Amino acid sequence: MVTHIHGAAGIVFVASLLLCKVEANGNEGAVFLREFTLIRRDDLPEESSPEDTGSSKPDDSSSRTARSEEDRDTLWDAWGSWSECSRTCGGGASYSLRRCLSSKTCEGQNIKYKTCSNVDCPPGSGDFRAQQCSAHVDVRYQGRFHEWLPLDNDPENPCALKCKAKGAGLVLELAPKVLDGTRCYTESLDMCISGVCQIVGCDLELGSAAKEDNCGVCNGDGSSCRLVRGHYKSQHAAGKNEDTVIVIPYGSRHVRLVLKGLDHLYLESKTLPGVKGENSLGVPGTHHLENTTVDFQKFPDKEVLRIMGPLGADFTIKIRYNGGVDSVVQFIFYQPIIHRWRETDFFPCSVTCGGGYQLTSAECFDLRSSRVVVDQYCHYYPENIKPKPKLQECNQDPCPASDGYKQIMPYDLYHPLPRWESSPWTACSTSCGGGIQSRSVSCVEEDMQGVITHADEWKCLYSPKMAVLQACNTFDCPTWLAQEWSPCTVTCGQGLRYRVVLCIDYRGLHAGGCNSKTKPHIKEECLVTVPCYKPIEKLPVEAKPPWFKQAQELDELTAVTEEPT
Repeated sequence: MVTHIHGAAGIVFVASLLLCKVEANGNEGAVFLREFTLIRRDDLPEESSPEDTGSSKPDDSSSRTARSEEDRDTLWDAWGSWSECSRTCGGGASYSLRRCLSSKTCEGQNIKYKTCSNVDCPPGSGDFRAQQCSAHVDVRYQGRFHEWLPLDNDPENPCALKCKAKGAGLVLELAPKVLDGTRCYTESLDMCISGVCQIVGCDLELGSAAKEDNCGVCNGDGSSCRLVRGHYKSQHAAGKNEDTVIVIPYGSRHVRLVLKGLDHLYLESKTLPGVKGENSLGVPGTHHLENTTVDFQKFPDKEVLRIMGPLGADFTIKIRYNGGVDSVVQFIFYQPIIHRWRETDFFPCSVTCGGGYQLTSAECFDLRSSRVVVDQYCHYYPENIKPKPKLQECNQDPCPASDGYKQIMPYDLYHPLPRWESSPWTACSTSCGGGIQSRSVSCVEEDMQGVITHADEWKCLYSPKMAVLQACNTFDCPTWLAQEWSPCTVTCGQGLRYRVVLCIDYRGLHAGGCNSKTKPHIKEECLVTVPCYKPIEKLPVEAKPPWFKQAQELDELTAVTEEPT
């Protein structure tokens, strides 16, 4: 292993010696790969310090960018330039360093990463983790040489280089860290950087939460594909030993088939140029067909087929009969909508001068072959909505007077373009509180004699269509407003009190229109807690006429009843 130490920033560049061949005579030959791993200085043994190796070099201030406003408020120097990418293809990592300008500890990290070389590797390059395992093929372990295969998707430590010896059942951790840029998991974009699994979004940015939809579109809405699901039941017949389950088109994703029974699944493929292929799926495991990875699992009573996709060709799923009992195959996948409507450019103007019009159209486009096909292909997908033609004015300059003749075209300065016309608004559905009123809007055109006739709506689509509904009488309905209560009509005991109740509209004016059923009452009983009594010595003097009359009647009644009988 060869180490190169960046003394100013405390980061070590480690170029891994992947191919180390031990010859019989003791001589060693080494082949270095360009990939590298970033580790911190404190991860190195003590003998790798700059004082021992003498490999430290002064910091090049010219390679640093200007300090940002954020950096000026901290104790950090500006970030340095980005390092060379750790890989030349398939996605790697690059780093930038900064140094602390204070003797105290600076908050934050002194290194940051970004992805780079996000281009596909050439065909046949192989898996990056598998390359790192195979680099140890000539290293003797326990006195023997082994062919090492990668141990993928380790849930405990996905960024350690764990390999298994082919045919020996031996699993070893050949390196504590895989090289930067190695995927954490086979079906993930997450990347190992300095031995830590970092999240990578579908936009290939570190720490991004961007995800692909089921159609494979980054941050998509799922509108470019359709879900297909169903089932197939085999029907054994004499002289028939196989049948077609379903044809899954090129570009499909998230394919899953489950066969329940004793029959067997196998695949046939056909590329766009017509090249055919076949895979019998003889053994469980991972298979490759037309640049597509197929995961096949076999159980005593069922078979499971998974393809993440996208499919590199049209796959025909077939079933080979093995017994007399019928089998059932359930399937589900996302099929790309490869035929889509595409709006054309505007056709040539209807006139060369004097004002005319031009239209667009829509054509069915095959995304796979990049050519125009008949409309029936686009009508096959209910998700496809054919765009409406657009119309616009053109060649509005007047014709030269020297022409002497002007070709009569459908529309010119004397023949106005089709236009929207509307009927009067209907009465509002409510008198207050918000209602709806409507009108009819239609496309009309006017001929040379001024006669107006109805036209197809597409002729007016060059201008926005007027609204056919609108809100009306959105003001609040009148409401009852009760005034303060009057004083009680008595000074003691039980009496009545009154108030004024008005119907007030949204302007605060007295108006009608309030619901009489909800009107608050205008009078109610009241009780004055002062007791009512009449002092005896003042009764004849202070008695009111009604009370005095009543008192006289009471005296007369008493006099009559006191006479002897």
